[in-house]
Amino acid sequence: MKSIDEINKKIKEKKAVILTASQAKEMAEEEGVKSLAEKCDVVTTATYSPMCSSGVFINSGHTNPHMKMQEVFLDDVQAYGGIACADFYLGATQESTHDKTYGGAHVIQKLVKREKISFKADGTSTDCYPKSKFTKEITIDDLNQVYFFNPRNCYQNYNAACNTSDKELKTYMGSLLPNLGSVNFAGAGEISPLMNDPYLQTIGIGTRIFFCGGEGFISWEGTQYNDSVMRNKKTHLPISPSATLAITADLRQVKPEFISPLFIKGYGVSLYISIGIPIPVINADMAHAVSVRNKDIITQVHDFASRETVGTLTYDQLLKNNIRLFDKKPVSRTMSKIRNAYKITEILKKQIEAGTFELTQPVKPLPIYGKCTPIE
Repeated sequence: MKSIDEINKKIKEKKAVILTASQAKEMAEEEGVKSLAEKCDVVTTATYSPMCSSGVFINSGHTNPHMKMQEVFLDDVQAYGGIACADFYLGATQESTHDKTYGGAHVIQKLVKREKISFKADGTSTDCYPKSKFTKEITIDDLNQVYFFNPRNCYQNYNAACNTSDKELKTYMGSLLPNLGSVNFAGAGEISPLMNDPYLQTIGIGTRIFFCGGEGFISWEGTQYNDSVMRNKKTHLPISPSATLAITADLRQVKPEFISPLFIKGYGVSLYISIGIPIPVINADMAHAVSVRNKDIITQVHDFASRETVGTLTYDQLLKNNIRLFDKKPVSRTMSKIRNAYKITEILKKQIEAGTFELTQPVKPLPIYGKCTPIE
């Protein structure tokens, strides 16, 4: 057993052994899990995928005279203003009123780059908030607070997608070729954070994370967190969508190269988010968990034509484009920036080794509720 405090002390003394997820798996195969548990203190994991359930809270500051901002538009993308007089929330997938290929994700990127955006607000005039209209070009430097609160990021496993119909289907998983021509998936496989901590023993509320080049924290369980799923008996990993994370992070720390908007034809706007999470190897169970390989990670394949699960595949099959379903060999296509995710594991490793990134003890374990029930 090792505690997070003990590991942080070793990090400060430059005695800690930090490995990327890839390095840890190689050590486990070469020397065994027991050796990994004894020698390794921290394993860095990462993912880099479209995460639609993302957005930023903004406080613009008061106008002169004061104004209750009820309808807010940033570059003609509507933000939700029903919070307080100068607070509003901009969702990543909200579309522009005049251009469906442009949305909240693009506005967020412009804020990150410190570029100008148009800011328009309307509200009802009252005695305490007499102003009813406001228009100005602004940058992030004109705002008081601007920080991410993402309700659902970093899925632990996610269904792959296919299409058995005779026409192409355009979905949030990208374009699905007809007649089982493709299988699309999103996830970083064996280096993905929640794949390396299947029961979230070290990841919980208060965990510090690498978020798009800056620092973030896990603030709650993510929406659609599903704790009642079937698990692989060997790896203990779920074979369908399970854990998710709600995340808070300062947009001012975000670097442009670690975040990007995208338009998915037939679906709409989304936002590429990069997340890195250090996994402290506190015991033999965690050493076993971080040893998981792509061949051991199973995910379900969802058919968007029949709306049914039509099979399962391993990440080894997906990443090697070695798929067979219904005696067909569809092409494997990923929505994730997997090479970038590998780079983030290396960046996070260097940050921990340099002492600029300290591990945190969760203040509360996840899940809180763990429910994912549909509205029929």
